Amino acid sequence: MTRDNHSILDCTIRDGGLVNNWDFSVQFVKDMYYGLSEAGVEYMEIGYKNSAKLLKGADAGPWRFLNEDFLKEVISEKKETKLSALVDIGRVDEKDILPREQSQLDLIRVATYIKDVDKAIDLVNKFNGYGYETSINIMALSHVMENDLNEAFEEIAKCPVDVVYVVDSYGSMDPKDIDYLISKFQRQLPNKKLGVHMHNNMQLAFANTIVGANKGVQFLDSSVYGMGRAAGNCPTELIVSYLKNPKYDLRPLIDIIEKHMIPMSQKWEWGYVIPYMVAGVLNEHPRAAMAQRASDEKDKLVEFYDKLTSPEVMPTNHHSD
Repeated sequence: MTRDNHSILDCTIRDGGLVNNWDFSVQFVKDMYYGLSEAGVEYMEIGYKNSAKLLKGADAGPWRFLNEDFLKEVISEKKETKLSALVDIGRVDEKDILPREQSQLDLIRVATYIKDVDKAIDLVNKFNGYGYETSINIMALSHVMENDLNEAFEEIAKCPVDVVYVVDSYGSMDPKDIDYLISKFQRQLPNKKLGVHMHNNMQLAFANTIVGANKGVQFLDSSVYGMGRAAGNCPTELIVSYLKNPKYDLRPLIDIIEKHMIPMSQKWEWGYVIPYMVAGVLNEHPRAAMAQRASDEKDKLVEFYDKLTSPEVMPTNHHSD
């Protein structure tokens, strides 16, 4: 494994925001940025660049709808760590995106379901034209048909996107699945960098990320203390330690965890929780499990399991939000 061709992309603020409705203080986000920078982490995803107008009634912290003036106040001094933001198809207003030289952002990632890959490519073409690095993150790959993926690859191969992501949205894949998919992406997209974004429903996010690293995948998504939607992500501190690259320093991450993540984990729940595990095992979107954890019935685990596995509710429709 070549140690120096990886880029860790920490998405605590963006993915972790799905846990607490992006209720992060400015001080926390500053500490996170300068801590990640000290740790040698290459990218920090500071939120979503979606449009509040297009997501009417979505009341959330500022990291949900990033504003460039606000960003310049928060990260007044850019370090080597680059900044990224994620956009969703249909939720981004292209007029909100400034040319890169006027922005604090370096990378814009486009999250898409397979059916909208053409729309993702349109956005990538625009953002590329503005000078940004770009990625296409194909979500819910565990529900994608092989032929649909092949068709998408033909279009993606022709577009200027820099990075294409293998995303395990439901945390339902194991190292064999990831190995298979990465080989396929490498074969069909030989001129693109690849990334992995793994969820931890079955305690496999770290293992699956390592598979990617060992197969030469360049972009490795993670979050500090694993904070991400529902079961969370591959922990940044683990992947930093695993890569054994002298450019990384673990201590600043331990500092963030002690100062911020431990208190936050007592206030908000993420990580290995049985309903999230069940959703992962069944290859289901975690929304039912998240609703369960937010209800008075949160510890009725058997009832939840029975509900998800009883014949009349299977299969669910797999439209995702």
